[in-house]
Amino acid sequence: MNKHMVSKGNQFGRIIYFILLSVFFLTVVTQFFLAGLAIFVDPINWSRHTTLIHLVGFNIPLFLLLFAFIGKLPRWAYWNIFGLLVGVFGMYFTANITASIRWLGALHPVLAILLFIISYQGIKKTIKLMFIKKGEE
Repeated sequence: MNKHMVSKGNQFGRIIYFILLSVFFLTVVTQFFLAGLAIFVDPINWSRHTTLIHLVGFNIPLFLLLFAFIGKLPRWAYWNIFGLLVGVFGMYFTANITASIRWLGALHPVLAILLFIISYQGIKKTIKLMFIKKGEE
């Protein structure tokens, strides 16, 4: 078997990894939108913002870890997942510490931008890994 060939199980793992990472990316974008709605339209949207992250926050990165293993993804995928987990933890931390140390709350949207960038870069690398042949690079 060619060293660039992957088994059906590995392909499945990579496809699910890509789908989950895309869902995470879209969740981050949706979170920006919900925060904007809460600020500019109606504060009731804060509860939607909070509920969405409780559903997705740590769950998707943990499943990403599983499917990165199944898909035999390179080391960068694991660093990507680690970055997402640290970012999500940072988001929870900055959202909840604001009552005690107000200026840390200002890091919340900065971390959101980092989550956006990390997930976007992961999607780009996964697409490149799955669809671009080594000879075409």
